[in-house]
Amino acid sequence: MATSATASHAVRAPAGDIPPLHWQGGAVDCGACEYSSLRDQPGEAGCEPGHACLQDAYARRIDRFFRWHPELGDAQLGHPYFEVRAIAARHASVFRLAALVRDPDETVRLQVALRLPLAQLARLAGDPHREVRIRVAQRVEAAALAAMRGDPDYGVRELVARRLPLAVLPTMAGDSDRAVRMRVAQRLEMPALLGMVEDAEPEVRRIVAERLPAPLLARMVHDSDWRVRWEVARRGDTAVLAQLRHDEDPEVRRAADERRLPALSVACGAEQSPEGAAHG
Repeated sequence: MATSATASHAVRAPAGDIPPLHWQGGAVDCGACEYSSLRDQPGEAGCEPGHACLQDAYARRIDRFFRWHPELGDAQLGHPYFEVRAIAARHASVFRLAALVRDPDETVRLQVALRLPLAQLARLAGDPHREVRIRVAQRVEAAALAAMRGDPDYGVRELVARRLPLAVLPTMAGDSDRAVRMRVAQRLEMPALLGMVEDAEPEVRRIVAERLPAPLLARMVHDSDWRVRWEVARRGDTAVLAQLRHDEDPEVRRAADERRLPALSVACGAEQSPEGAAHG
C-alpha cells in the first residue's frame, strides 16, 4: 500500500514551512519512491517527507536527503529533476561528473564546475551561462585561463585579470571595460604599467598614480582629473610638488603644500648654525 507524506511517521518540518510537494506537482507518495524502504529506518539512516526527501520539489529537503545518504549521489546523476541532479553532483564521485558537462540546466553545470578535476575544467570555459564560466575562471589553471581573456562577460574577464600570470597580464591592459582595466592596473608591473598613464578612465589612471614609481609621476602632473593629480601630489617628488602648488583644484594644492611644508621645516632646521642651536 502506498504511503503518502501524511503518514503517521513524525515530520520535523517547522510550523509554517512549505508543505511537501512532489517535484512534478501533487502529493509526495512514498510508496512510489525507489527508496521507500528508508521510511522504516530511524533518524538520518532513513528519510522524512517534509524534511529529507528525494521526491520533494524543495531543494533544501533534497539536499538534506543526500547529506543523509551521500552514497546515493552517483545513482541520481540522471534524475529528470534538475535540482536532484545538481545536488547529487555535490556528492557523486568526481569520476562521474564529466557526463554532466553538457547538462541542459546551468544549475547542474555550476555544481560540476565547482568539483570537476582541473584537467577537465577547460571543457566548461565556453559554457553559455556566465555564472558557470565565473566558477571556471576561479579554478582553472593558468594555460586555460589565458584562453578566457576574450570572454564576452566583463565579470569573467575581471576574474581572469585577477589571476592571470603577470607575464601575460599586459595583454589585458586595453580591455574594453573599465572594471577589468582597474584590476589590471592593480597588478601590472613596470614597464607595462607606464603604458596605462593615459587610460581613458580617471579611476584607472588614479590606480596607476598610486603604483607608478615616484620619479615617473611627473608624466601625470597635468592629468585632466583632480583625483589623479591629488594622488600625484601625495607621492610626487619636490619638482612635482612645485608644479602642483599652483594647481587649479584646492584639494590638490593643499595636498602639495602639506607635503612641502614638512620638507621646508627640515631644511630650515638644517641651516641653523651650531651656535644658534646651542643657545636654544
